Amino acid sequence: MPGFGPFDTFSDALVAACPLILSKPHATAGRERAQDFRVRWRISKEYCAWLYYTPAGKYEMSMLTDQSEQDELDRRKSCLLPETVDDARFPMGSIKYVFALHNHPYEGRLSDGDIRMIVSMGRTHEWVVEVGGKKVPLSVVAFFSNSDDLGQPSCDGFFQYIPVNGELKKWTGDGSGGWRQELLGTVTWQDEEHYRIDEK
Repeated sequence: MPGFGPFDTFSDALVAACPLILSKPHATAGRERAQDFRVRWRISKEYCAWLYYTPAGKYEMSMLTDQSEQDELDRRKSCLLPETVDDARFPMGSIKYVFALHNHPYEGRLSDGDIRMIVSMGRTHEWVVEVGGKKVPLSVVAFFSNSDDLGQPSCDGFFQYIPVNGELKKWTGDGSGGWRQELLGTVTWQDEEHYRIDEK
């Protein structure tokens, strides 16, 4: 993504990715209780990208796509993330996939489509990657804003699912520029098609 990074840590990359993605046209629908929320949601879009680690020892973000599927009944949108990133600076197969990033138009938890997508990506890539001497698990992240300022929405947090340990988390700003995490529950796969969520 031109003008993004590179970053030494995935934390810095996430902090930068959140406002960038939420600033895209129709990336947020504002608060659910706002009077015109339903109209805002209908025209909203999900944008998605890969955050990946390069042989240069840096975190980069792919170009954003807004190709998506929409379920009007369930009020869900699902961004269609390509399986691989074409970064001409590095040999094919040399980059490591870390986070599947996207926005949610409102503060909604990860959908069934989000959970299934990252599990599918884990079967294609690695479940845990070795980056800079530490292990980082593959996960899906959905940024959200609670702001009704659609022109400059705030980044209020993100939801995360980590397949290797099953954790569903919600991260919100702690007021000092950092993130505070909350464990929402765990996902247990009963077979390749079915799972249950045990909420905390």
